[in-house]
Formats: sequence, C-alpha cells, structure tokens
Amino acid sequence: MSKLAIFDCDGTLVDSGGTIHRALRSTFDAHGLECPPRMVTNKVIGLSLDEAFATLVPDGDHAALSQTYKDAFFAMRSRGVVEEPLFDGIVEALDAFRDGGWQLGVATGKSLRGLTHCLAAHRITEHFVTLQTADNHPSKPHPSMVLAAIAEAGSSADRTVFIGDTAWDMGSARGAACGAIGASWGYHDETELRDAGAHSVALDPAELVALSERWIGEQG
Repeated sequence: MSKLAIFDCDGTLVDSGGTIHRALRSTFDAHGLECPPRMVTNKVIGLSLDEAFATLVPDGDHAALSQTYKDAFFAMRSRGVVEEPLFDGIVEALDAFRDGGWQLGVATGKSLRGLTHCLAAHRITEHFVTLQTADNHPSKPHPSMVLAAIAEAGSSADRTVFIGDTAWDMGSARGAACGAIGASWGYHDETELRDAGAHSVALDPAELVALSERWIGEQG
C-alpha cells in the first residue's frame, strides 16, 4: 500500500495570511464591524469560513459574513491582487516526496475553486492525487477531509501523514489516526502544534520527508 502525505494549503504550502487579512478587513468594513488585527485573524486560518467567523464574531451573521468574504476574495483575484506565494523549500519538498514513492494530497479550508487556482498558479497541480476542500466537508479539526483523502488515494491511516501549520490540522490528523506533522513556518507556533497532538514539528520543509518516513517506520 502506498505512502500518502496530505498537505494543508494556507500557511503550509503558501503564505496567504496577508491576502486573507485584506479580504477579512474588506468584509468587516462592509458589515460595519471592526476587523481584528492580523495576529488574531491568523489564528483562524485553516477553519472553514463559517467556523472562522463564529470565532471572530460570535454574535454575527456568519453566513452573510462568509458570503461577503467570498465575494471580496473573488474580486481581489479578478483584479490580480491575490498574493499566495509558496513558502521557500516547498517545491523541493514535494519533489522529494514524489521521488521517494509517496502519493500527495491536499486537505484545506479553501474552496475547490480557490485551491485549484492556487495550485495551477504555482504549476504544482500535477503533484497531487487527491484534493479535499471545505466545499464537501465539515471544518477541521474534524477528520473528514483526511479520511476522504486516504480513501481516494487508496492508502491507510498507518501509511499516511498530514502536514499542517495549525492546531486544527493536528486535530484532523489525530482524529484520522494518521501521522501529525507540524509546519512551524505557518500561523500557529510550535507549542500550539505540539499541544494539539503533533507527533513532530518541522522547522523547515526540507525536514518533512525524513519526519514522515520516521513516523511511518514507527508504525511497524
């Protein structure tokens, strides 16, 4: 059975925090609300939109805020002002996984439209055999996306790692009984990742293959 490495997107593959915060600020302005600072909004990246707004605005109209955010983000993309650069070393890490016989997937709070655009813009679509998004799954830390990715790739939990930068990602991985590998270059710090159940935390993308191979090897 093949080994599978599932990646989160925002904060793990790409540094989209600035763009997300600009779209959030536009959304809050449209609803006459004060947008929290980026250090706060960064902490909800990775949640599905309704869950993120429930955290940021507990008494707000979460469905309306989510739709305004989608419209704002789409308008930004149409104007060519969405910035989602790959983190340094990600392409090399993806190549190393593939060269090592791993299948790759993505499990993200993005929409499928947003994810496919992001991957295509960076010309890395072909690396991935399964794409799981918020369109068809409950928000992380529910393990639904990870379980679906494992099934679609024809792998198993003991042959799978989930690589992400947030506590939500680690919760999804542990809920699916697969390896939980933290990405310290994202939006939650190492302590948050370990507290959420990370089996290990990578300080650099170059460490990901070795950490993933180690976890698979420990499963016997």
